[in-house]
Amino acid sequence: MPKGTNNKFKLYRLAQIMMEKTDEDHYITMPEIMAALAEYEITADRKTIYADLKDLEQLGIEVEGEPVGNRYHYHVISRSFELPELKLLVDAIQSSKFITESKSKNLIKKLEQFVSKYEAAKLHRQVFVSGRIKTMNESIYYTVDAIHNAISENKRIKFQYFNWNVKKEMELRHGGAYYHISPWGLSWDDENYYMVGFDSDAQIIKHYRVDKMLHIQMVNESREGKEHFKKLDMADYAKKSFGMFGGKEQTVKLLVRNNMAGVIIDRFGKDVMMVPVDEDHFTVNVDVHVSGPFLGWIISLGEGVKIVGPDEVVAQMQMEIERLQKQYY
Repeated sequence: MPKGTNNKFKLYRLAQIMMEKTDEDHYITMPEIMAALAEYEITADRKTIYADLKDLEQLGIEVEGEPVGNRYHYHVISRSFELPELKLLVDAIQSSKFITESKSKNLIKKLEQFVSKYEAAKLHRQVFVSGRIKTMNESIYYTVDAIHNAISENKRIKFQYFNWNVKKEMELRHGGAYYHISPWGLSWDDENYYMVGFDSDAQIIKHYRVDKMLHIQMVNESREGKEHFKKLDMADYAKKSFGMFGGKEQTVKLLVRNNMAGVIIDRFGKDVMMVPVDEDHFTVNVDVHVSGPFLGWIISLGEGVKIVGPDEVVAQMQMEIERLQKQYY
């Protein structure tokens, strides 16, 4: 049999055909494989295709042949990602506010290449990106990459930072002046991406919404703040910062109804110590950055959770309640 004009791509095209056209429920016969290869101007006999199917295992693609009647049916039984795993990734992309709608669709389309066309249809039905609140900053991917590069090279970065104004326009903070920060990590909280770094001028740890950073550049200066981040647990930092809002870090004592135990564990983890007070309540001490969002979270829990210490935070809570009462009543 004469060779086709593209036979040097045979193994690549064979992998593509098997990955796209087969899965646990869909098979392909040897004549169908040969016909599919012919569409790419590749010719091969059965003997070489048998060998090539075994060679696909070296690429992490395991193919199984099953006898059906007087012929074999072939299908891929092992892939880099299983369909449930890809659905999890799709859900994460969909729910991420820091990924734009167009980029979400693009990323999900790429994930579909890891499954057959039949399973890709199932995956595609999981996509409900339109209408969700998404960032409009298309440069976020390059910003994240620049932050990672600066961290790996132990360099500072500079960038501009903006807020949205009432005209729905970007408004640069600090009059457009650049922020000079030593980046130490990235944190994903409440569907937003944050860069956590050290401000040398203020000598404190700060965080910034990545999708609100513009014109990021690496600076040829070594990072500072190493001694601060040695003592910082990034996950713990995010847990203490409600909505990643700053505030004075304090140990706050809460009086909690027993039926709200799950709320406390969901927020602060199973390691918190719950001290029984009576048959219906317990107290718990939590370390948080006391801020408006934290107080708002307590208010949203109604009578189920109450701040009982320290007095300073109890007073802040009362002031916040009075403020809301004046605002809405």
